[in-house]
Amino acid sequence: MHNTLRLAALSALLVGSLAQAADLIPIDVHRDANCGCCKKWIEHLQANGFKVNDHVESNMSEVKQRLGVTPRLASCHTAVINGKFVEGHVPADQVLALSKRDDLLGVAAPGMPMGSPGMEMDGMPADAYQVIGLTKDGKDVVVADYPAH
Repeated sequence: MHNTLRLAALSALLVGSLAQAADLIPIDVHRDANCGCCKKWIEHLQANGFKVNDHVESNMSEVKQRLGVTPRLASCHTAVINGKFVEGHVPADQVLALSKRDDLLGVAAPGMPMGSPGMEMDGMPADAYQVIGLTKDGKDVVVADYPAH
């Protein structure tokens, strides 16, 4: 009887884990092997319900060019979700909001703003930064403002 209960508990745990895994949102992240902040951004995504497919790249410029990331929007890593790009340290809530924006090819947090997800440093103030969307006709639009703090 004890083994039956143990098996039932393990089965319930496995079914729960599989259901939770099915709810994760898939995203592909392309990054340089030597970038520590990229790994921290991946952890931010994972903590917010994403299943990250991590791709270590030898030529990030080629990846950005292929995905349509313009130099003015560039940062250190580039992700793809549902065919749209996510460039740099974009917060998870803005990655999720991208699915509701049919007018955008992608979003970016240009540069590497201090205090953005993956760029947090103990004791350092966060920079103000914006998340910029790239429209299908090539224009930049501000989709979110993050104040300094």
